Amino acid sequence: MKKLHRALRRRKLTVAAAESCTGGLLASVLTAHGGSSEYFRGGAVVYSNEAKTILADVAPDLIHGHGAVSSVVAGALARGARERLGAKIGLGITGIAGPGGATPGKPVGLAYVAIDSDRHSAVRKLQWPFDREGNRLASVGVALELLEDLTG
Repeated sequence: MKKLHRALRRRKLTVAAAESCTGGLLASVLTAHGGSSEYFRGGAVVYSNEAKTILADVAPDLIHGHGAVSSVVAGALARGARERLGAKIGLGITGIAGPGGATPGKPVGLAYVAIDSDRHSAVRKLQWPFDREGNRLASVGVALELLEDLTG
């Protein structure tokens, strides 16, 4: 994390996040080091569908058409966070951390992690085998990997 912290500060990149199943864990990790205010613009915990729409500008028809846990919504969360907070990079996470919440075709541990910038946008689909906390931590880890790949 220290390497990422230094890279973001050195390159004067800014980051914003919209996270659902991780409940603010990504923001907590990104702000763990002093000086993180130089690059972290802020984040939103968008647990409900309404919060996704109000705080991250995710169109309700995307949620209804694809489901809150989908690659389309993850990408929209990343884009919405970036645009809402005027950051150069947006991160979005949505998933089913467990132990409940599974639906047909969307099991516990399913997560989508997205990154969005002017240069690059990507969404990763993941299926974690862990408990709730493990699923949340693993999803944050992927968001950090995406951020490292973009800044490295």
